[in-house]
Amino acid sequence: MQAIVETLFDVVYLISVIAIGITMIVKSKGSGEYRLFGIMAVVLGAGDAFHLVPRAVALCTTGLENFTAALGMGKFITSITMTVFYVLLYYVWRIRYQVKGRQNITAAVYLLAALRIVLCLFPQNGWLSADAPLFWGIYRNIPFALLGLLIIVLFYQSTRAEKDPPFRHMWLTIVLSFGFYLPVVLWADTIPMIGMLMIPKTCAYVWTVLIGYHAMKNSTKTS
Repeated sequence: MQAIVETLFDVVYLISVIAIGITMIVKSKGSGEYRLFGIMAVVLGAGDAFHLVPRAVALCTTGLENFTAALGMGKFITSITMTVFYVLLYYVWRIRYQVKGRQNITAAVYLLAALRIVLCLFPQNGWLSADAPLFWGIYRNIPFALLGLLIIVLFYQSTRAEKDPPFRHMWLTIVLSFGFYLPVVLWADTIPMIGMLMIPKTCAYVWTVLIGYHAMKNSTKTS
């Protein structure tokens, strides 16, 4: 039952988010903001596919324990693409609110993203191992969480200062995604049911993408 439900959920998610992303790229009509948002959505879906597709195959065939290497490699790739996702989201923020300068924030974004990616590259992560060390899972997620926190603060402040209803919940989607993700990092190995939090985490990312999509549709209607 878990295999059927989870696989269907993942298929709907991947197809939907990639389709929305491609639609935004095609229909952005020269808008750098929405084209970038579409690229961001495609990066999200394509990156997650490297982990979710092997997981679906494993659940529907011989089990997760027989796909350790494929799942680990997928998790590694997803870790990188999620970092890129937040860097792109940062530039969506800059374009939408016409931010000039503030190079200190840009430097912080790149520093945290680079640190996250470098930590992911260390062999001590044991990506292909069934017994990947928890400590390295924590280490590599510290700069990632800080990057997410920075993006949360930027959108929270800007949506209120600029009175921007279409994006007013953007900060909340990121809060929810991290709120559901971090317990999985910390406790999923010892309490497998915690892994179910990845479903609402995924829903939070879909919400993020839909915010951009609906904003684009509304802007097209009024232009």
